[in-house]
Amino acid sequence: MTQTILSRARRVAFQGEPGAYANLAAREALPQCECVPMPTFDAALDAVRDGVTDLAIIPIENSLHGRIADIHHLLPEAGLYIVGEHFHRVRHQLLAIKGATIDGLKTVLSQGPALGQCRRIIRELKLSAQNWHDTAGSARHVAELKDPSVAAIASSLAAEFYGLEILKPDIEDAGHNMTRFLIMAREADDAPHDGRAVVTTFIFRVRNVPAALYKAMGGFATNGVNLTKLESYQLGGSFNATQFYVDIEGHPEDRLVRLALEELQFFSTRLTILGVYHASAFRKVMPTD
Repeated sequence: MTQTILSRARRVAFQGEPGAYANLAAREALPQCECVPMPTFDAALDAVRDGVTDLAIIPIENSLHGRIADIHHLLPEAGLYIVGEHFHRVRHQLLAIKGATIDGLKTVLSQGPALGQCRRIIRELKLSAQNWHDTAGSARHVAELKDPSVAAIASSLAAEFYGLEILKPDIEDAGHNMTRFLIMAREADDAPHDGRAVVTTFIFRVRNVPAALYKAMGGFATNGVNLTKLESYQLGGSFNATQFYVDIEGHPEDRLVRLALEELQFFSTRLTILGVYHASAFRKVMPTD
């Protein structure tokens, strides 16, 4: 990430309490920035729009759970631009107050997806799992309870923030738990067309004509442009109004990408590019199946 906005940023908003996985992702992706917690995704995006922070780092999809709820609806209307991406390896820790033991645990708290990703250890220890609104919030609550029979599943950063011990590290069932984050800014800061790997993200709506989606997407096939993500979602509760969210490999200044986008635009009522940014190095080593 060498674009101007990323290098000069000093504050980044994330959704969650201090110690959340988004907090860890922000530290990894933007080590020069102060990390600012926000209660909701809307609030994190608003912080950028209102100038409270320079950037926001927002999870968009997880390798185990798919897309993150609401994000695809929020991004097009946020008035912000994608200027980078970051892949964070999620490592769940079993946390408890100092002096607690694994044998003494009875209950474990965490967010629903985290509990679902650690079923094996929960079963093995015969723990009663209780859903909490946030992983870092569950760690804070365990610290406040001061009950050695109650544990939390959260990050190592949460353990650091709330003075908890890691009773068992890396307890997730799957070793490929990755969350992809997008870095958002108030202004566009397109990656230069210099031969480095680039991702272009855009949204579009097709015209109401037969085979419009097939025709709109045909330009990418005929021009050899790789789509790495294509998702649809309904607009305004309607079953007829559909918007598509797309990631492609390549820069809009590439001749073949330009031709594919021109063909797409011909069959679309709306085409909005949300960002042109450097591809994460993780894409070179990520599993392909």
